[in-house]
Amino acid sequence: MVMIRHELDVGDGPRSLRRSLPCHRTGGHNVPAKARSRPCGSRRQARLIESDCRIRKQAIIRESHRVPRQMTMRTRFRGYLPVVVDLETGGFDDAVHSLLEIAAVTLDFQDQRLVVQDRHRWAVAPHPDTISEEASLKVTGIDVNDPARGAVSEPEALRGLFRVVRAEVRRLGCQRAIVTAHNAHFDHGFIHAAATRSGVKRSPFHPFSVVDTVALAAVHYGHTVLSEVCARAEIDYDADRAHSAPYDADVTAELFCRVVNATARAGRV
Repeated sequence: MVMIRHELDVGDGPRSLRRSLPCHRTGGHNVPAKARSRPCGSRRQARLIESDCRIRKQAIIRESHRVPRQMTMRTRFRGYLPVVVDLETGGFDDAVHSLLEIAAVTLDFQDQRLVVQDRHRWAVAPHPDTISEEASLKVTGIDVNDPARGAVSEPEALRGLFRVVRAEVRRLGCQRAIVTAHNAHFDHGFIHAAATRSGVKRSPFHPFSVVDTVALAAVHYGHTVLSEVCARAEIDYDADRAHSAPYDADVTAELFCRVVNATARAGRV
């Protein structure tokens, strides 16, 4: 066997990077010794697969020892504070129909689960510039002339709601509250219209964005009617207590918490 010298280009660099390697003359061809020692394609592929498996295994081990991120209202909802709201009204038109009852449920995380924090309610005396339809009063069962309601004026009820919500926004380090409700644009529209009508300023709620449990229910449970959604989500629902703002707000808050907590368990946040 005749040993010869063979120049091997290292990359695309200048000639100064070239070096000579010993080669073997085999069958009339110069074959660099280094090239002859390279593993075949199947061996290289096996080594790559083994390396990839090792990296994946290390990642799984790290993930299993990772401390879960502490969930907070500020971090979970991008600085917004969901406040579950339900209203009873004298009709469907927020420009002319009365606001009769407000219920608000505040939420917070406990042991990495979203839960109800507190409940608030205001019975509202109809604003003199609004009307209430008899059909709506029959559905809600509200007697606007009943002194036992303990109704306060529309401006007083709104200031009370805004005061509670602003305090929660500050306590939890959020930047703004967001109306969370079943058919949320209905409630959001009535709050905005009533605040404008009564001259109550500094609303803590986002001016146009909402969290609507109708959409969440359609995605997670395949239905939008609150009673049917509760049945599918295994949430107790009493039809005789429905159309009361405090009860509907409670049920909606429970539904919203179920969806948020299920999403967290699925590892989607």
